[in-house]
Amino acid sequence: MISLNDTQARARRLKLMAFDVDGVLSEGSLFYTDEGIEMKAFNSLDGLGMHMLQSAGITVAIITGRTARCVELRMQNLGIDILYQGVSNKLEALHDLLAKQGISIDEAGYMGDDIVDLKIMGACGFSAAPADCHEAVKPYARMLSSKIGGRGAVREVCEFILDAQGKLDAVLAPYLPALTK
Repeated sequence: MISLNDTQARARRLKLMAFDVDGVLSEGSLFYTDEGIEMKAFNSLDGLGMHMLQSAGITVAIITGRTARCVELRMQNLGIDILYQGVSNKLEALHDLLAKQGISIDEAGYMGDDIVDLKIMGACGFSAAPADCHEAVKPYARMLSSKIGGRGAVREVCEFILDAQGKLDAVLAPYLPALTK
């Protein structure tokens, strides 16, 4: 049984958080136009959550097995420039990224939802999954979101990490109006 204290301690050490796309940043459905262009729906809550991580000094990366132009465009919109698409070995991609960033595996986290994510989730210091992840993923997730993929799960995980690091209040402060009596 994974304890909340251990999960918080692991989240406290994070310097980098990486995310899968299909089933995590999107709800997992793949839409194609008649011209063969792939489309996905992204949740704005999740996007702001990743932006909040970045503003708190945590590097955000995307490591996904599929390649889609819409993912590239969404990450550009969010200011996320670390994007690994078409990756068959996600753990190898993470090791490459960590070497470039000078970050240890214990300081890295990954959020995935399916069996292709198990190796990377098992290797990272912190791991998370949306509520609707594959059953085999649940034992590997240090944090299991109460939300489903593409519907706020990423935001919940981002806020958990920020709270564990004592940064959530400072990140939220610019958005909150002053209380009046």
